Amino acid sequence: MTYIVALTGGIGSGKSTVANAFAHFGVPLVDADVIARQVVEPGTPALNAIASRYGETIVQTDGTLNRATLREKIFSEPQEKAWLNSLLHPLIQQETQRQLAKIVQPYALWVVPLLVENGLQHRANRVLVVDVAPEIQLARTMARDGITRQQAEHILASQVSRQQRLACADDIIDNSGVPLIIAPQVAALHQQYLKLAAAAQQDLHQ
Repeated sequence: MTYIVALTGGIGSGKSTVANAFAHFGVPLVDADVIARQVVEPGTPALNAIASRYGETIVQTDGTLNRATLREKIFSEPQEKAWLNSLLHPLIQQETQRQLAKIVQPYALWVVPLLVENGLQHRANRVLVVDVAPEIQLARTMARDGITRQQAEHILASQVSRQQRLACADDIIDNSGVPLIIAPQVAALHQQYLKLAAAAQQDLHQ
């Protein structure tokens, strides 16, 4: 099994920027958000199950899931959110394991925005948190998604606190400043992870 570094961070923290910096070093990425979209692609059993529960309006004319409508449905009804999670989480987990199992590089970067919220940190060998101040998170999220401050605050409030996330971190990248500071931090961590992965492999063979 490949050595797994979980990358997480709150909304607007710049996880994609950091993940892409690791990808430049040839590190394979397994992205929970991408997988979450794959398991509900047109024709999948999961999308069919969602459509039969909520009706055809949940599917757009091009056959894809209408995420905005689904979000509204589960937002105000906790039992519906629980139903959806029980449908999707095992599928996402299965596909994640399948992708990780195929990796031959020394380590993989597992990008999981809700790592701490879903209590998945124990499934990684190491946890890397991208950290920024809440004010910066709000500003970036509003600019990126074109939403109001109130909406951005609402999303932020639904995630674990900065303190809770940092408490789970083995490593931290501070992404509050200019993007230029990311590359050297990632380069140093990449070397560190290669060493840790090699040591873990040695332990396995002893």
